[in-house]
Amino acid sequence: MLVIGVAGMELTAQEREWLQNDACAGVILFKRNFSSRSQVMDLCAAIREAAPRPVLICVDQEGGRVQRFREGFSDLPPLDGFGRLYAQDPDAALKLAEEHAWLMASEIRATGVDLSFAPVVDVGHGNLAIGNRAFSDDPRVVAEFTRAYVRGMHAVGMAATLKHFPGHGTVREDTHFDDAVDDRPLDAIRAHDLVPFVAGIEAGADAVMLAHVVYPQVAPEPAGYSPFWINDMLRGEMGFRGVVFSDDIGMAAAFSAGGIKARVDAHLDAGCDVVLVCHPELVDESLAAVRDRKLNTMALVGLLGRGGLGWDGLLADARYSGTQAQLATRLGQTA
Repeated sequence: MLVIGVAGMELTAQEREWLQNDACAGVILFKRNFSSRSQVMDLCAAIREAAPRPVLICVDQEGGRVQRFREGFSDLPPLDGFGRLYAQDPDAALKLAEEHAWLMASEIRATGVDLSFAPVVDVGHGNLAIGNRAFSDDPRVVAEFTRAYVRGMHAVGMAATLKHFPGHGTVREDTHFDDAVDDRPLDAIRAHDLVPFVAGIEAGADAVMLAHVVYPQVAPEPAGYSPFWINDMLRGEMGFRGVVFSDDIGMAAAFSAGGIKARVDAHLDAGCDVVLVCHPELVDESLAAVRDRKLNTMALVGLLGRGGLGWDGLLADARYSGTQAQLATRLGQTA
């Protein structure tokens, strides 16, 4: 199953054709797909109309520098501000993180999008891709925020996705552009990076997104297409029963698997349920790669949007404006 990217703010004829393919499980939206609230709502409606079956529409709307929809949406602060507030007032920080999740998920659901890939539960250690997207450099603190964030998303009927398993934060390299190698043994990773993932799974997280990082003392392949990390660790030792997403196979660190077909095959053969193909120029070849595969068509049913107010109801909710004000005030004080 593939979740694909589309090029612009309206569907092309070719993209409508892609959505007819049984292997196309959904669409991931980016800044290039957004100009306004009404436009992206129209795009979501067009995607659903073009597909002959329910499809997942998703986005990365974390806050801070990773916020694809901006005009008409709350200015969501990055997650590291919660960690700074936690040092002063742990209870207030956890409550505010839950409100951040509620606010983000409410706006996304009101727009007609099913899922924001959140929360980031990497432990913060200066990784170039993660940076201020991490709650804290303390895995136990990140675990507490993970539980709170999952609660906030679930309160709106949005599934929660833990990323980037088994932990992206300790390496320096940005896997969008470079290979990344973490040479620690499994026991060190289990005692540190996996702590927030354990908490998130216990809290009922619905999905996990994998990291394109190699952990050579544990397995020879990047985690995204590692049978050990997916089957032995995530599904076996940790007991996760939800949906497993790859990260984008267009990222530089995914090239180690080979060409497009080799990348798709490697991820699916290792146990991924869904492969992200974020670059439209890779979609044709990716769809061809899965032509003869048996499809797990039920994998994403539980992630489709459940409940959530429309924009009129959301704007009339006193919690909405109150949460915006709290975030601006409390996190502004910790900067």
